[in-house]
Amino acid sequence: MELGLVGLGKMGGNMRERIRRAGHTVIGYDRNADLADVHSLEELVGKLKGPRVVWVMVPAGAATQSTVDELGELLEPGDVVVDGGNSRWTDDEKHAEELAAKG
Repeated sequence: MELGLVGLGKMGGNMRERIRRAGHTVIGYDRNADLADVHSLEELVGKLKGPRVVWVMVPAGAATQSTVDELGELLEPGDVVVDGGNSRWTDDEKHAEELAAKG
């Protein structure tokens, strides 16, 4: 399995390492360049083979919304975004509708 992971703080960073130890490929992006495998969401998407899976582990609110918005422009129909952060379920429904409209 191959996936992109956005947000490599305490939870996301530990998840990346556990998933890698299980034998999977994880390409991580974080605003902190010292933690990141790539330097932008665009580079992250470009390194993943389709259909892509991108797991988002960023704080709720504006950070999640801007990440989902940018991924919505970069990903292709059939790709998957998993919101693993702590956003309110109503935000998740909104993001699902926005992304579903793009396939």
